[in-house]
Amino acid sequence: MSHKRSTPIYKIIFHNQGRIYEIYASHVSHEGLFGFIEVEKLIFGENSTLVVDPTEENLKSEFKDVERTYIPMHAIIRIDQVSKQGTARITESSDGNVMPFPMYSKNSETHKK
Repeated sequence: MSHKRSTPIYKIIFHNQGRIYEIYASHVSHEGLFGFIEVEKLIFGENSTLVVDPTEENLKSEFKDVERTYIPMHAIIRIDQVSKQGTARITESSDGNVMPFPMYSKNSETHKK
């Protein structure tokens, strides 16, 4: 018989300012704001561990007082429900294999006279 965790854990991977963020949360929804993914109850590693990952510490700092964050849908790479939490991290998007969804506006070159 398998033991199910009562609170799900989601791994959210997304683009932000040329970098790829990987965070963990216990609530993900798309109902709050149209075009955005709502992420609540962010999960970070315990402070009791002796090895401290500087990128996870930076993320903890960045999201310190955040109760809920809204990530644009076009920035999302992937959302997975996972069985256990991993380490939150930020990596540089330098390999060129991942491209953000193209955004077009009224001011783009194709619409100018």
